[in-house]
Amino acid sequence: MSQDRFPRGRTAIVSAVTYGMGESPGLSSIDLAVSASVRALDAVGLKPSDVDGLFIGLPDDYLSGLTFAEYLGITPKVTDNNRTGGSAFLTHCMWAALALEAGQCDVALIAYGSNQRSASGGLISSMRPSPYEGPYKLPRPVGAYALATSRYMHEYGLKREQLGEVALAARRWAQLNPDAFMREPLSIDDYLASRMVCDPLSVRDCCLVTDGAAAIVMTRADRARSLTRKPIYILGNAASTHHRDITSMPDLTTTAAAISGPRAMAQAGVTPKDIDVVEVYDAFTINTLLFLEDLGFCKKGEAGAFVEGGRIAPGGELAVNTNGGGLSCVHPGMYGLFTVVEATQQLQGTAGERQVKDARLAVAHGNGGELSSQVTMVLGTEDTL
Repeated sequence: MSQDRFPRGRTAIVSAVTYGMGESPGLSSIDLAVSASVRALDAVGLKPSDVDGLFIGLPDDYLSGLTFAEYLGITPKVTDNNRTGGSAFLTHCMWAALALEAGQCDVALIAYGSNQRSASGGLISSMRPSPYEGPYKLPRPVGAYALATSRYMHEYGLKREQLGEVALAARRWAQLNPDAFMREPLSIDDYLASRMVCDPLSVRDCCLVTDGAAAIVMTRADRARSLTRKPIYILGNAASTHHRDITSMPDLTTTAAAISGPRAMAQAGVTPKDIDVVEVYDAFTINTLLFLEDLGFCKKGEAGAFVEGGRIAPGGELAVNTNGGGLSCVHPGMYGLFTVVEATQQLQGTAGERQVKDARLAVAHGNGGELSSQVTMVLGTEDTL
């Protein structure tokens, strides 16, 4: 087996921003992505013409890599429009790091935007059933995650109240974030009484439908220090894919994060106990539980008990989804890049009321499809190099 190598700490995020979170009527997906990108570049004194590595995947344009370059008026050396669902942007970060290290580009821009709420008002999924699944009319994507939740409940005795702990923790973090879309108080009684969407998942188990955009700028480490006071270094980045459709998932209770997580942490030279901040793709409450287990923060079957008592909420033992996540902060179709932005801002110390004290190491984790594509990033401050 070949050695799993990654250019640890040789590339860095110098800027990470969001834009238009919640509702942005009158703006297209690409308008939102461009606005976030220009802000991210301007924050470190760069212009679109400085970008020679462009990574994007818009929900309504499958040639968005080309459209985005045209919109910005640039001719990048590297353009990537890889689409693995919501995890794509973390794979973009991985390829950007490798391209920067190889000298294929000097300034990489990774961006995303969606006007899903303003345009359609509903969650859009690009997943289409296979001929074998069609007759059963499984609602996508919520039905897939309901199947995984049901199986997990059967295998490990998970209670709805434990799923509720995930939703409540996300809401408590969102209440500390002025950009979060849902900041109203949420009690366990509110959660248990919420409308069922696809048994056993209720509306409070499901991600939001919002507009929003995010962008990050990456350079090689030697240049990063001249652009920002506090670059955030990519220490590890690994991906793994099990399947496409939920009916082909080998084990509904174990995701490919069990492969990508250990690989990324080994590249970074860290263990789960070293991590200060965890940002996972919580499209549904079950995601958070599965990823905490598969990334190594607790053992398989123990996540329900692990999150009890506010353990992942503000003031708890492990800071998880500190912006409020896809459940309470923002979810414009694909949430992956927002995990990277929040992890970066936490390590830069710019997260305001929700700031985790003395954060040095963070995990950002993306999920694509129906628990299909999993990508894990480990980020660190300069003193972790």
